Amino acid sequence: MITAGQMRAARALLEIDQARLAELSGVSLATIQRMEASEGTVRGVVDTLTKVVEALAVAGIELIGDNQRSDVGGRGVRLRAPGGPTRPGAG
Repeated sequence: MITAGQMRAARALLEIDQARLAELSGVSLATIQRMEASEGTVRGVVDTLTKVVEALAVAGIELIGDNQRSDVGGRGVRLRAPGGPTRPGAG
């Protein structure tokens, strides 16, 4: 659903701290901290994860999964797969 890295990157793009994300999502600060400290995909109560994802979406964040296209405009970043092309058109 969402990785810890995506959560941190989303907050950075929105220029908000963990406390603000907790407010926006209705999830406790301790839960946000625990989610971001996890390895890989965040695991937990589905309702809690959904609240965070929905709060990020309302704030303008589009979460992009592996091998998923993004047809919506806007700025963002994407982590390239290891060994993938380093610039458009390469490889």
